[in-house]
Amino acid sequence: MDTLIDISVTIRAGMAVWPGDPRVELEKLQDIEAGDEANVSRITMGAHSGTHVDAPLHYIPGATGIAGIPPGALLGPARVILAKGTNGGSGEIGQEELETQGIRQGERILFKTENSALWGRSPGLFRKEFIHLGAEAANFLAQKKVRAVGIDYLSVGGLSGGTLVHKILLEAGIWIIEALDLSMAVPGDYELICLPLKIEGLEAAPARAYLRPLP
Repeated sequence: MDTLIDISVTIRAGMAVWPGDPRVELEKLQDIEAGDEANVSRITMGAHSGTHVDAPLHYIPGATGIAGIPPGALLGPARVILAKGTNGGSGEIGQEELETQGIRQGERILFKTENSALWGRSPGLFRKEFIHLGAEAANFLAQKKVRAVGIDYLSVGGLSGGTLVHKILLEAGIWIIEALDLSMAVPGDYELICLPLKIEGLEAAPARAYLRPLP
């Protein structure tokens, strides 16, 4: 059997969400143990809750929404890169940190950072300080023409400057996966399997994501 590493965050009631986003609520509407014929539940959450994919429509009016994601955007070879976010001591991943990684056109790059440990340590607490891409690093990735970028917290950009980072990547046609859990993935080459829900008119959608180690 193939070895698959689940790099998705488990959706839980009360889990950490981006400030201002709807909280995650799980409600059981029918319950077999209460005498109902079946278990039926309702999920209330934002499109950016848990592991999710951002489409260009997130920051670009009239751009492609999540239902229009190209079939191969998030399926295929990917590389997990260990990033420390040492640029300026702010938890920001800078261009200098990326220049040593030999990033190539068309790659799918997933950044493993200290953020991954937060999902197990405090899944319900949003951390204002987390490792993220800076604008220079985003421009570098855009110039390299990578296909996709993923990171292991709720935003690829920080609380300050995150909008610019998103715009740089999305305007370059780079698809973004956020809120990954890469704690079980060692840096290296994998096959990425990431499928966001196909929802009409939305700028993002939850996704289930896996990595398969390459031989």
